[in-house]
Amino acid sequence: MKQNIDTINSMIRITCGLSMLTYITIRGARRESDSLHPLLIGLSAMKVAEGIVRYCPLKAVYDEWSTEKDGIEQSWQQEIQLEK
Repeated sequence: MKQNIDTINSMIRITCGLSMLTYITIRGARRESDSLHPLLIGLSAMKVAEGIVRYCPLKAVYDEWSTEKDGIEQSWQQEIQLEK
């Protein structure tokens, strides 16, 4: 597993993940009928783990799909040929 997140991005993910985890835990303690509580805790914990490991699976998939198979990236701009 190759690291695909830089240091600043990982620190931001850890900070945001811990902030979301704290907020959701406090909110869940006040509202016990919240059905999204376990899902949001899992997503927040995943952001913290991505920051610690410095690997994001969604970014890896995007990087794989965005590069050409032959290793040559081409421009997405279309060349317009004017007829004379």
